[in-house]
Amino acid sequence: MTRIAGPGIAGNRRARRQGMAPQLLLTLAMGLLGAMTSSTTRGQEFPVRPVKVFIPSPPGGGTDTLARIIGERLGRRWGQPVVIENRGGGGGNIAGDAAARANPDGYTLMLAHPAPLVINKALYSQLSYDPDAFVPIGLVASVPNVLVVPPSGPGSVRDLIAAARARPDQMNYGTGAIGSPSSVTPELFRSMAGIRMTGIPYQGSAPALTALLAGQVDLMFVELSTALPYIRSGKLRALAVASERPSSFLPDIPVMADTLPGFLASVWFALVAPPRTPPAIAESISLAVAATLKLPEVSRALADMSMEPAGSTPAELAAFLTDERKRWGAVIRSSGAKAE
Repeated sequence: MTRIAGPGIAGNRRARRQGMAPQLLLTLAMGLLGAMTSSTTRGQEFPVRPVKVFIPSPPGGGTDTLARIIGERLGRRWGQPVVIENRGGGGGNIAGDAAARANPDGYTLMLAHPAPLVINKALYSQLSYDPDAFVPIGLVASVPNVLVVPPSGPGSVRDLIAAARARPDQMNYGTGAIGSPSSVTPELFRSMAGIRMTGIPYQGSAPALTALLAGQVDLMFVELSTALPYIRSGKLRALAVASERPSSFLPDIPVMADTLPGFLASVWFALVAPPRTPPAIAESISLAVAATLKLPEVSRALADMSMEPAGSTPAELAAFLTDERKRWGAVIRSSGAKAE
């Protein structure tokens, strides 16, 4: 076979690369520009259809009411309905599982209290979802827990601690469902005060509060919004609020940290998105939520529920959740509490 001299295979490849280089660069540049334009357009158009928000509680509760207040105003801002879907039960795990499995496109969110985002990770040996994997959007609101006793009960937190030390395991406290703030806050109190008391579990905070009003338990940690009517009517006595500063709703009641430095146990509500939701979408929703929380009508509606608007960036919420998981995880592990 006769071989004809020439540039050879390597030379031909080199020539083709050199000849196509300008065209290839132009094609790549146009593709990149198109992707950027498409991404920007999608961000500007969001949302183009209804947004669904899972909440881990039944209709009518504080979480449900808060979600509907915020959802209605977001719907007005976006020009798209915000649909609240109640997924109560399972200590918050039913909503957590549903939100975790949703498409990460910003059209399904979850507004949750501490249970599915913080508490359950330490309380359950196995979960069907990873609380750490949710994409943070923003802290929405908070309400402090308040320590309440019957009118004939101890007059101060120090008096209560002294009585519990004098009668180990004889004083009892009511709690709601396992994993609820009313069930884990007493564990923090017992640990920090160095006392022993007996917990009496109920199906929820409402029946536990009924038992306290009937004198069947000695004390309870409960959301301020739930206890406030009974405190104002004199049916219960508030000993302290578990927030950083006195509540504007009970300005004369001290904070727990006055007696037990560092004691904090507020019930907060955070908005998160399914795992792998793009950060740009989370940031866009966060800005809309922050603007909504500044509306005077929203502030008034939250005040009627004894709640305070919060507002945060996704990064701030991420840091907050990390701290809360560490703090409550340590409390739950030291108490030995478990749920299955």
